[in-house]
Amino acid sequence: MRMRALFYSPFIGLCGAIAALVGGAAAADGGVVNVYSSRHYDTDLALYDDFTKATGIKVNRLEAGADALIERIRNEGEFSPADVLITVDAGRLWRAEQVGVLSSVESATLEERLPAYMRHPDGLWFGVSKRARVIIYNKAAGAPAPLETYADLADPAHRGKICVRSSSNIYNISLLASVIANQGAEAAEEWAKNVVLNFARRPQGNDTSQISAVAAGECGISVVNSYYLARFAASDNPKMKAAFDAVGVIFPDQEGRGTHVNISGVGVTANAPNRENAIKFIEYLTDASAQRYFANGNNEYPAVAGVDASSAVERLGDFKEDNLNVAELGAQQAEAIRIFDRVGWP
Repeated sequence: MRMRALFYSPFIGLCGAIAALVGGAAAADGGVVNVYSSRHYDTDLALYDDFTKATGIKVNRLEAGADALIERIRNEGEFSPADVLITVDAGRLWRAEQVGVLSSVESATLEERLPAYMRHPDGLWFGVSKRARVIIYNKAAGAPAPLETYADLADPAHRGKICVRSSSNIYNISLLASVIANQGAEAAEEWAKNVVLNFARRPQGNDTSQISAVAAGECGISVVNSYYLARFAASDNPKMKAAFDAVGVIFPDQEGRGTHVNISGVGVTANAPNRENAIKFIEYLTDASAQRYFANGNNEYPAVAGVDASSAVERLGDFKEDNLNVAELGAQQAEAIRIFDRVGWP
């Protein structure tokens, strides 16, 4: 996996990189914070620049995939320059937790701003933005029935209609983990088995692919993250706009537990050399100004109440969300993977 190194030359070795980070503490009046991030959005850079302007703390950033970053921090051990890990999906945060690369944080600011279900019970990580996992359908074919809940995806009425990502996708793992947490493993397995029976094709592609397939009538139903839909809605590309107009959106379980949500989350590393700055950085990410970056820059839902979503996201409509503590998505991850294997969800 290729890493995008933004705070050291790719030609220097690991020891040199660590020395550059630790030695750069005087680069700004407030010191530095070293961020390992699996988020690859340009708007995050503007957010970090604003943090530096507000605090004098320079943000050094290393980008790579979540699993690669977690493994890197673990291998670096006590000598790791990383202060903060940022990644998407509670399942990946759980993986970081399991290998011991995160440390507990107590912050009155974070407890005040974030609801309990967006915080790890022991303060190991904090959700800073949200995305909803919604159902979409082809408008031209009409709204299939029944289709008001995730459970309805398993209804025989939808035989041959569902296209979806593979079971290895972390978003699907977390969705099934939420079903396990809410209904138990036996019910979750029965649900997954019947969803497989309703597949229109072998799972393939990403969420963008599913939106395009449903819009084109290649399948009738799919499950996707809300921010992908908002990208289509906000796009200047006529084909993407037409695809968005061709699909209907359902927020599942509005009469029950609410729609499953997942997060981008952040935690302080176990051996953070700049721990105080790391906590300041995370607190800044929950400030209203930073939350607007998440909303407008990547069409995510703010994690903090009272901050408006982007206009593209608001077009999707209001919804009731599942307030299951997001930590449960990680705790049920292994069981979700075993269920996917048993029911033959590729």
